[in-house]
Amino acid sequence: MTRSELVAALAADHPHLTLGDVERIITALFDEMTASLARGDRVELRGFGAFSVKRRQARAGRNPRTGETVDVTEKTVPFFRAGRELREMINGGSSSDAPHAKPHKGPKR
Repeated sequence: MTRSELVAALAADHPHLTLGDVERIITALFDEMTASLARGDRVELRGFGAFSVKRRQARAGRNPRTGETVDVTEKTVPFFRAGRELREMINGGSSSDAPHAKPHKGPKR
């Protein structure tokens, strides 16, 4: 789902809001989440997941085209961890089916 599809879906679900209102709400939400992550804060949306930032240390990498060793500088990257309810919903269950069950990790492919 793209941002414009999200805006259109929310506007359709809430006809009392204009398309412009929904766009401003989505923009404000994403801007605040981005600002919080930029400050190094964690953003948690209960039932959905948590966004945080992780620091990756400098390391020696490899240019896949030439095979040459290159230095990769230290950087901070965004990280998302899905919440239990989201994982269960994706796997076909509901959060009330197995409240304390851990999701099964299948074989790697």
